Amino acid sequence: MIKRTLYFGNPTRLSIQQQQLLIKTDERETTVPVEDIGVLVIDHPQISLTHAVLHRLLDNNAAVITCNDKHHPTGLLLNLDGHTLQSEKFKAQLEASEPLRKQLWQQTVKAKIQNQAAVLNLWEIDAGILKRFGGQVLSGDTSNQEAQAAKYYWRVLFNEEDPFFTRERFGDYPNNFLNYGYAILRATVARGLVASGLLPTLGIHHRNKYNAYCLADDIMEPYRPYVDHLVKQLMEECGDSELTTGVKRKLLEIPALDIVIDGKNSPLMVGLQRTTASLAACFEGKSKKILYPELI
Repeated sequence: MIKRTLYFGNPTRLSIQQQQLLIKTDERETTVPVEDIGVLVIDHPQISLTHAVLHRLLDNNAAVITCNDKHHPTGLLLNLDGHTLQSEKFKAQLEASEPLRKQLWQQTVKAKIQNQAAVLNLWEIDAGILKRFGGQVLSGDTSNQEAQAAKYYWRVLFNEEDPFFTRERFGDYPNNFLNYGYAILRATVARGLVASGLLPTLGIHHRNKYNAYCLADDIMEPYRPYVDHLVKQLMEECGDSELTTGVKRKLLEIPALDIVIDGKNSPLMVGLQRTTASLAACFEGKSKKILYPELI
């Protein structure tokens, strides 16, 4: 079942009533079944919620995102006990060999570059060089094909809208759109990892003692092009350079985007569960391949 992403950007009171999330504003009162919620975004200083809300959301493996005064996601709350065999999954993940991690990273980079090439094809931009980079990825990506592909990809993707565009984590438009979309994607990936019994902190490639979501940052890489494509569509359609409510509403649809994995269509959030479950199987020695989406 596809889970809903709920966004709250105005003064709101949240509580639990008969297994339903009770939403009260000055204008109206509504309810949503807690089991239907996958991601909840809190983006206003005058939002109040009870402990029961957090308790019920986490029990149902929902991700809770909090935003700062600039409306950028800065906090993420996840369930600590998302799988019945969690200790076994943790053990397999922790004991994964370095060669296995390098092979999994090779698969990840290849899938990312292939999807970046697909985005360029959709916008009728030459992607031939990306296809060559994707075919040259070695175990562990020791030749750094990911960086070479990114250099070309970002130079041409937004060239018509901004010939001087530079991809930056805290940069100006359209970086603000990309960063917001990536934050939603990251939370969705982290949620999927927890549901598969994995530690979001322990990455297969990313390693940073200050980053609690290294594995989420690894696994989201092949999914990033879906956000890039959506952002380019928004730039074409709306003309806004600010993160308006309308833009956020579109970006909050990322977990529901249609994707294809192994020939099967599903919403992104559902497909991500297949990706994270396949990763857990790789750690356990039951599989050698991560199931990533193919952007077409």
